[in-house]
Amino acid sequence: MPNPTVDIARLDAGAEGFRERLDRMLAWDGVSDDSVVSSVTDIISNVRQRGDQALVEYSNRFDRLDVSDMQQLSLGADRLLEAYEGLPEEQREALRVAAERIRDYHQRQLQESWHYREADGTLLGQQVTAMDRVGIYVPGGKAAYPSSVLMNAIPAKVAGVSEIIMVVPTPDGEVNELVLAAAHQSGVDRVFTVGGAQAVAALAYGTQSVPGVDKIVGPGNIYVATAKRMVFGQVGIDMIAGPSEILVVCDGQTNPDWIAMDLFSQAEHDEDAQSILVSPDEEFLDRVQESIERLLPTMERADIIRASLESRGMLIKVCDREQALAVTNRIAPEHLELSVEDPEAWAREVRHAGAIFMGRYTAEALGDYCAGPNHVLPTSSTARFSSPLGVYDFQKRSSLIQFSAQGASEMGKVASVLARGEGLTAHARSAEYRIRK
Repeated sequence: MPNPTVDIARLDAGAEGFRERLDRMLAWDGVSDDSVVSSVTDIISNVRQRGDQALVEYSNRFDRLDVSDMQQLSLGADRLLEAYEGLPEEQREALRVAAERIRDYHQRQLQESWHYREADGTLLGQQVTAMDRVGIYVPGGKAAYPSSVLMNAIPAKVAGVSEIIMVVPTPDGEVNELVLAAAHQSGVDRVFTVGGAQAVAALAYGTQSVPGVDKIVGPGNIYVATAKRMVFGQVGIDMIAGPSEILVVCDGQTNPDWIAMDLFSQAEHDEDAQSILVSPDEEFLDRVQESIERLLPTMERADIIRASLESRGMLIKVCDREQALAVTNRIAPEHLELSVEDPEAWAREVRHAGAIFMGRYTAEALGDYCAGPNHVLPTSSTARFSSPLGVYDFQKRSSLIQFSAQGASEMGKVASVLARGEGLTAHARSAEYRIRK
């Protein structure tokens, strides 16, 4: 296409140097700089030492509030219900339907305890229990995401978590009613209108008002991500997420306007988001480029979309299905759209992807809101070893072991040999005491 006004990178998977160029385009440095690390370290230390007082001071400073105590930064169940009932009927119904679908999907992820007995009566098994208390971080202000509340809180509730604490900043006192309504719909128990690294510290270590939790989940800015890294070990965390990503594989038979808009749907998140199209049809890549040029001026977030596409977007030409799948598995995308004939057959050969959207009608945006599967997904190629957030992230497994007298005697002989081989005499003698003479 001559003289495109959107300078999105064009790559050929068969060209020399493709792998190196792809790696450069995929590279994302999510490491905090020294100033961020220093600031977050100070904030966490201050919250640990001074608790509520530090939270109030940071909220006044960073969110430009004027509050004197944590009671002014706390919202109860009545306030969440008020937000839900105050929504227009259309929004209430949309929240209800989305929550129902998300809950139904995650119910199927529940793990059950199990055990079995060996011939001599020895019992072995696994006991599954839920975490006691979980904290959910939700971005606040105008850029608020009620869908994230649903996706983080509902799996925790399904898992059987006893208490869910939500933190959400309210810069300039701006409260997002849809976020609070989503908290009501999801079964959130308590809400504190605090944000940033200070909110993460409060959830991790507890303050006079904010109870400490077992795990912290939910997206946030670089300060939030850095704080989550620092408190990991004191509490569990979901992941350190990078910018949003989409990879569309298309055989050239889908409406190019649809594909362009699917690319836009991730690019509009922020300038660092990544949108990639892979196709064996070079003419189709040209047609999608034309759609991008024509549709971009109609978008409300056109400047963000353009910056994202020009800095990290890619249109990749492949020679065939095999190469398309090889590129896909190399990228290990957060979101993968298979806009092809027989997408189920393609999906069986995908080894690395956060979520796979199959067929021409399955826009990734449906997964963000109401398909049912979780939209909290591994980014930055971490789908190679990570999975979507789910019920299993809020459940723990304890091993069950009960030997019969006979079993303890027989296995005691085995343990004795191995323990003495390791030089651990107390281990050996502990097992030997149970050996029948």
